[in-house]
Amino acid sequence: MRHGKKVNHLGRTDSHRKAMLANMATSLIKHKRITTTLAKAKALRTYVEPLITKSKNDTTHSRRTVFAYLKDKDAVSILFREVSEKVANRPGGYTRIIKMENRLGDNAEMAFIELVDYNEIYGKKAAAAEKKATRRRGGSKKAAAAAPAETEAPAEVKAEVEGEEKVDGE
Repeated sequence: MRHGKKVNHLGRTDSHRKAMLANMATSLIKHKRITTTLAKAKALRTYVEPLITKSKNDTTHSRRTVFAYLKDKDAVSILFREVSEKVANRPGGYTRIIKMENRLGDNAEMAFIELVDYNEIYGKKAAAAEKKATRRRGGSKKAAAAAPAETEAPAEVKAEVEGEEKVDGE
């Protein structure tokens, strides 16, 4: 039974697993998205999200703590300089795992893990593009005809209201 055992050992020794996760976290921070197996992506999420949270507080102690995990000076500087600015107001959930097709060689479940704030597909730009939907044929004619009529009606109402105000003021 596996009661209370939350760590996925990924079929590796402790030192191999720590080195692999450090390398994957470094690649994720540098490239913002990596493709790996689903099990490794889930293990990487629990490894890298506390590091991103720690990067929000830019102190010497937090930099040294993160460097002890990542073991790459460039990745630490990118994490504290770029990534921490993007995720400053996010309370957690810095990564997204999206499943892909199984690998051809061994049928392993594949996924890519990415930093949420660096994806343009799911970001604000995509939401603006979705609003631009195609319409039915002839819909633009009706919209064009309705738009001037709507603008004229409030102008007439305003004139009537202004005229009444002048009468009341006399």
